[in-house]
Amino acid sequence: MTSQPGERSQVPRRVVLGTALGGAAAAALPGGTAHADGAGRAVRSEGAAAVAGVGRKPWKLRDTMSGDGAWEGFLRRQDLLWSRLPALWYEGPFLGDGLLGSMVYQEPGTNQVRFTVQHGRVQDHRPEFGSGWGTCRLPVGHLTLEPAGTITSVDWRLSLWNAELTGTITTTAGTLTLSALIHDEVFAARVTADGDERVTWTFHPEDAVSPRRISEAPPAGYTANPAWTTRTTADGTEQVLQPLIGGGQTATAHRRTGHDLLLSVGHSAPSDSAADAASLHNLRRAASYSALRRRHIRWWHAFYRKSFVSFPDQRLQSFHWIQLYKVASASRAGGPVMATSGPWLEPTPWPAVWWNLNVQLEYWLIHGFNHPELDSLATTLRQNQEQLIANVPAAYRADSSGIGRSSDMFADREVGRPGTGAETGDLTWALHNVWLSYRHSMDKALLRDTIFPVLRRAINYYLHFLTPGSDGRLHLPSTLSPEYPVVPPQDTNYDLALIRWGCQTLIESAQLLDIDDELIPRWQEVLARLTPYPVDDDGFMIGADTPYAQSHRHYSHLLMVYPLYLVNWDQPGSRDLIARSVAHWHALTGAHRGYSYTGAASMYAMTGDGDTAITYLRKFFDPTTRYPCRANTHYTEAGPVIETPLSASQSLHDMFCQSWGGVIRVFPAVPSSWADVTLHDFRTQGAFLVSAVRTAGTTRFIRIRSLAGEPLRLRHGLTGTLTVLLDDGTPARTHDLGDGTLAIELPRGREVLVHSGPRPDLVIAPVAVTEPGAAWGLP
Repeated sequence: MTSQPGERSQVPRRVVLGTALGGAAAAALPGGTAHADGAGRAVRSEGAAAVAGVGRKPWKLRDTMSGDGAWEGFLRRQDLLWSRLPALWYEGPFLGDGLLGSMVYQEPGTNQVRFTVQHGRVQDHRPEFGSGWGTCRLPVGHLTLEPAGTITSVDWRLSLWNAELTGTITTTAGTLTLSALIHDEVFAARVTADGDERVTWTFHPEDAVSPRRISEAPPAGYTANPAWTTRTTADGTEQVLQPLIGGGQTATAHRRTGHDLLLSVGHSAPSDSAADAASLHNLRRAASYSALRRRHIRWWHAFYRKSFVSFPDQRLQSFHWIQLYKVASASRAGGPVMATSGPWLEPTPWPAVWWNLNVQLEYWLIHGFNHPELDSLATTLRQNQEQLIANVPAAYRADSSGIGRSSDMFADREVGRPGTGAETGDLTWALHNVWLSYRHSMDKALLRDTIFPVLRRAINYYLHFLTPGSDGRLHLPSTLSPEYPVVPPQDTNYDLALIRWGCQTLIESAQLLDIDDELIPRWQEVLARLTPYPVDDDGFMIGADTPYAQSHRHYSHLLMVYPLYLVNWDQPGSRDLIARSVAHWHALTGAHRGYSYTGAASMYAMTGDGDTAITYLRKFFDPTTRYPCRANTHYTEAGPVIETPLSASQSLHDMFCQSWGGVIRVFPAVPSSWADVTLHDFRTQGAFLVSAVRTAGTTRFIRIRSLAGEPLRLRHGLTGTLTVLLDDGTPARTHDLGDGTLAIELPRGREVLVHSGPRPDLVIAPVAVTEPGAAWGLP
């Protein structure tokens, strides 16, 4: 990798563990040999015989979470619970499979329970009316469960382990016992009645009109979609068919069989009949609740085992696992990129995909959790490259691509030109997410087929407008720092950071792909001549002649700090600037939102200050905050916005393990009150799986598995004499890089164990809760 500005770039002296170094360090280790790392710690093998591979026994972790019982018990303690009927969408249970979604709460003003029916692919297809109306997500409908008696209480559990809602509804007439799940685009429910209760379901289609109508009237010339029609098939399946003026169809099919209700939604475009067949096919494939549930729980049980994290704050630990459940319910690779509400559409002014922060924050957590199969953002950009070209003005389509602030799932939204005050950098920032997917997988096909060609075109768009000034520097005419109310006359920091990151990444990618690109000299020139970031006494400005002078929720002007890490804490000369900038951003209050706190938490985690990081993160959970996390861990402003809770999980990841700049940092910013933390198979850049245990405030061991054979640089945080062993018990070859960082030669498919002092118990297990907290939901 190329070094980021201020990063140390060196070829360290090779030191082979077990090779005699002489001097005090070796003398201090009877029966072995050692060297001191950059922090003065001794690094050793465990005896001379290990050097020759004689007499060493392989080590192995003992994973107490290997069985179904352990997982079921642990996740049960993270479940959401309800003892009263939720009245609002952000209070109730939620189900999903990356496409179909349902939220469960009281039907407004009635004695009924609503199960919403929404689908991530259901949208309009009239781009002439924009993403808010013409290509927006469209509602499908909702089910109501209608008891005979008056509801007096509920007792519900949303099981994370089974991804299933179960429980009872008690009424003045008796009891309804229910279970519900979503799998393979089928909503399935099983409800039985006791006493004088009965089971009555009704499906209510909803008008195929933009949810944005809560905040504004339709644009001029807009015509409402036709009314839906209904029909009943020969096997008793009921269908609702919704035609669309812009082409396409939405079809909802549902049927009752005994105690079971099955429902599926299909959407097709431009075909006005394929959805009909798809909805029926999905129901036939599901067969029954029991048959669908077997496939469903098999998928989820395998899903959770890919990683593990445990820490002693019960409410935050539960929140963290709920976010993994949430993102898996909302996104799957190859499916639609998440809109602001995910698959759970509700009335909102934002019924589309937002590209200037929302979509980026939605996907960060999947990497550490080790779930690349959830990455629909990368597949969306790969599949829609022609649309990204069509989004730029015609004069630039030969070599450029872009995307505007919001779009449909096909990335259909034109982007403005620099010099007009337009927001132009959103595609480049989205590509940073895809680059993170590459770095965590080292999948060269992703680099070759998506990142390099699309990023090349996104940076080309900028290159058309960069012009030299009288100072000899390259300057960018006016662009918008996302949603900040003042447009700088030039050199907006949001774009300068993305240009630097983009050119640097293109040069690096060309080297990795062995491409002798004709633009490499131009990218190098831009890096050498691009104007510095505008700064003042308070830190990073919005842009030239434009200070950060009024409270703002976005941290676009700080993108070079986080998440790009171009300006970072490893650069001593940058620390004061970073500290001033972040402090000033939050000193101006009034406009901050939930992700303002999660962003600050991650920035302070970069500095190693876990206590300040958790202080900012807790602001998101403080019910006195203007926009706090809600009862079911969702979040709302003027409408649902799914990214903020998901980004809070990334803030936790940033406290536990960071891997920017080619260095894995284990437990870099754990709050001092969290003495015990366990990580297992936490995925990092370089495609490593990290397992580590911290007890009583001290790291006990670190195990790293290499999936790609990339260079391993580990900032371990251990003290005392270090032991570094490969999985067969032989000493690993290491290089001392200073600053407590060790380079370790670790071939693909191998593991290395690092610890200090005597060998600790190599056990992966949940940690004890020291900060109890109530369950999420309405317990």
